[in-house]
Amino acid sequence: MTIKPPQKVAMLAHPNIPHAMEVAQEVSAYLHDEGLSAQAGSLYDQELRSAVQAGEFDLAIAFGGDGTMLRAGHLCAPVDIPLLGINIGHFGFLAELSRENWREVLPRLMAGEFRYEERMMLSACCIRDGEQQTRFDVINDVVVARGQYVRPIEVEAYLNGAYIASYVADGLIAATPTGSTAYALAAGGPILPPEIRNILLMPVAPHLSVDRAVVLSEGASVVIKVRTKHEAVVSIDGQDPVHLENGDGVRINAHKKSLFMVRFEDPGYFYRNLTAYMEKNPLISIKSNDKSNEFPKNIQ
Repeated sequence: MTIKPPQKVAMLAHPNIPHAMEVAQEVSAYLHDEGLSAQAGSLYDQELRSAVQAGEFDLAIAFGGDGTMLRAGHLCAPVDIPLLGINIGHFGFLAELSRENWREVLPRLMAGEFRYEERMMLSACCIRDGEQQTRFDVINDVVVARGQYVRPIEVEAYLNGAYIASYVADGLIAATPTGSTAYALAAGGPILPPEIRNILLMPVAPHLSVDRAVVLSEGASVVIKVRTKHEAVVSIDGQDPVHLENGDGVRINAHKKSLFMVRFEDPGYFYRNLTAYMEKNPLISIKSNDKSNEFPKNIQ
């Protein structure tokens, strides 16, 4: 994708995150003053979403946390609109800027002093009785897991049509390199650099089963088949789960599309930021400062 300063920008603010819309309107006014066309609105505003899906913008800016980035990415990737994140949420590992520094960095956007980071995506499709069902675009991960019952499920993994392993576990994750720093990391998986194009398979709480991650090539075709007598589900990028029945499968392949993210920092930013977040997780800091979670003093 050719680097060129944007002319028409969509501002996608998460409506449930305090100050997200306020900052979006501030950035919109700033870009208007710089001669750009900018439209600010809720991430869930149907008119604005339709305009993004029609490819009417050459840049989108998401205002929120990592969840906002993922939701905005699902809008932008199919129409090749690059995405820039301004963190207003708690974590914001995927976002490039913050509400404190955007004014000093955005002049570089108009000057074309940035790069695009191409993030691999996956395509997932549910299969029932040999028939393809719902199809999903995936930025982070596909999670096939147990449902509400606290019992492991059995899943079988197939690679390019050939059986490779069975797992008795809480679930099995198929993640992109982007998703390797999300649920897969929490499950003990390896960290993959964002620029590579591999599929990561990671079991969740395996019981007397394979407990190692498997890294597959971009061209791999993976099917995760469910063997269970109780509830199992599939969730895409942490969204609402879809119920799976015994014998159902989920086919996972590399997507033909990628998500292009705007970056101002050099490629080494990834490891610097990751180290900083792991040394001091902002979510832990928020919880530790929230006195509402403390026990009453008379409870030991």
